[in-house]
Amino acid sequence: MASKRNSLDQSTFERLRRLYIIALSAIALSVIVSQFLIRKHLKDQESDSGVINVAGRQRMLSQKLTKEILSLSTENDYSQRIVTKDNLKHTLSVWTLSHNALQKGNDNLGLPGNNSMIVSKMFDEINPTFKAIKEASETIIRQIEGTPNILTQDFFSSVETVKQNEVGFLQKMDAIVNQYDLEAEERVAWLRKLELLLMAFTLLVLLAEFLFIFWPTAKTVKRSLSELILAEKKAKEMAYNADVLSEAKEKSIKELRALTHAMDETLLFARITSEGRVVHMGNKFSRLFKFNRFKASASFSEILSTHENERMVIDDLVSKYKKTGWQGELKATTKDGEGIWLEMAIIPFSPTDDKSELLIIASDITKRKAGQLEIERLTKESFEEKMNQQKIISSKIIENQEKEQNRIAKDVHDGIGQMLTGLKYNLESIDVSDTAKTATKIEHLKELTTNIIKGVRTATFNLTPPELTDHGIVPALTKLTKELAKLTGKDILLFNKTDFNERLDSLTEINIYRITQEAINNAIKYADSTHILVSLSSSKNILSVVIDDNGKGFEPDKVERVKNGDGGMGLTFMRERIKYINGRLFLHSEPGKGTRVTLNIPLGKM
Repeated sequence: MASKRNSLDQSTFERLRRLYIIALSAIALSVIVSQFLIRKHLKDQESDSGVINVAGRQRMLSQKLTKEILSLSTENDYSQRIVTKDNLKHTLSVWTLSHNALQKGNDNLGLPGNNSMIVSKMFDEINPTFKAIKEASETIIRQIEGTPNILTQDFFSSVETVKQNEVGFLQKMDAIVNQYDLEAEERVAWLRKLELLLMAFTLLVLLAEFLFIFWPTAKTVKRSLSELILAEKKAKEMAYNADVLSEAKEKSIKELRALTHAMDETLLFARITSEGRVVHMGNKFSRLFKFNRFKASASFSEILSTHENERMVIDDLVSKYKKTGWQGELKATTKDGEGIWLEMAIIPFSPTDDKSELLIIASDITKRKAGQLEIERLTKESFEEKMNQQKIISSKIIENQEKEQNRIAKDVHDGIGQMLTGLKYNLESIDVSDTAKTATKIEHLKELTTNIIKGVRTATFNLTPPELTDHGIVPALTKLTKELAKLTGKDILLFNKTDFNERLDSLTEINIYRITQEAINNAIKYADSTHILVSLSSSKNILSVVIDDNGKGFEPDKVERVKNGDGGMGLTFMRERIKYINGRLFLHSEPGKGTRVTLNIPLGKM
């Protein structure tokens, strides 16, 4: 079957090769012949436009020649006559050259000189006229060059000769130009016919190749492929049984080789006896602990550590878990004294019925262990620091609350309370019979009542401004900046860049208000600011509040930490409040360059 298939393949493809060579050769031959004929014809036509152009120019030159001769016959100025004579001489030279080139050809002008019999006959008819004009013109030029002051009547006969022959030359030259144009059109028409014939011939060649070469070849290829597929199918069926029989064996060998290679190249792999002696140790395990694998069997614990207590732990693990197996973390030390943490598994197995060994599979987790220990240490330190910080914050919050309550009580007692007591005494001292004193006391009572109302409003504003509850954060901040500007005499302004006027939930609004209030108070108390600008801007998801002052500034890194219990509490409270509403606070300050506090609060659901 194989010899038959090979024979079939060779004969089929040999035949296909011959057929395709014939087909491609026929196509190539037709293309070459077509290109040769077309290019030959195009080459013959390349000069047509040049010939027509030069022939048409002859008419213009003859008219120019006549015009210049007539100018000579009427020109009396000597210098101008010389100029006109030179122009005439040049025109005659070009005219004569072109006339001869049209008949005999000229490479410089691109004229082939292969005129048809009709054109040649027409040139024979025009040549006497051309010759008469040429000789008359040459006679005029010689007479002027010989005698510059010659009188016009001396070459009058030559001028008449030119005038009499000019019309005839123009008519005959028009006929020659038209004949050139007609012959060029005939050649173009013939080229079109040639192209159509060549295209038809090429299509016929392609059709013939399809009918007699490609279509029979396709049938042959299809039949050959069917035979080959059938032969291949039978061969596969014959080989299938052998493949099935050897597949299991090959698979087992591959798996064993892959397992052996993987185990040998594993980061840390070894085989030891149940007594703890090394039978085999992987490459990477050997490199890590600098063990010569070709050395006589050594103690596994001695390879893994140079410390006695660590060896004892390893020996105990091998002895205790040689039948049940073990998995866990183990501390080891290399010969260089480097401590290594291993995540190790001890797996008992029996290579033969009468022999038992232990597989050691481990991985180096030193870096991970160091990271865990560092994380535990940092977590413990961070937790303790946060607890201490929280205690200080809590104590400061309570202290500030007490101070605020004492301040409110003092304001009420010293301010509002005293004014109410004064109001009471003034009311009791009114004598209705004394009209003049009563009127004076009433006016004083009105003023005292106004001060009481103002004090109540101020105390209420400091607690919770009504604008915040009734109208929202923007009116509340507007009121805050105006009131603080009045009280301190400083230039405090609010600039709402995006005309933000949305309402937020009450906790968000009160925290934004308190943080802004704290930032403005810090700028007033500690920064010696004269100008404070509160800017509001918003996007779809963020409300941004920026508090800028022109105060003396400071270095944020040098502000004492909260855990010291001194200073920095205002900033801490601000951070705690912004964290409570899921916002972010940014502080930027430099000595002598003022301070900027930026609050970014997410809009939408908190």
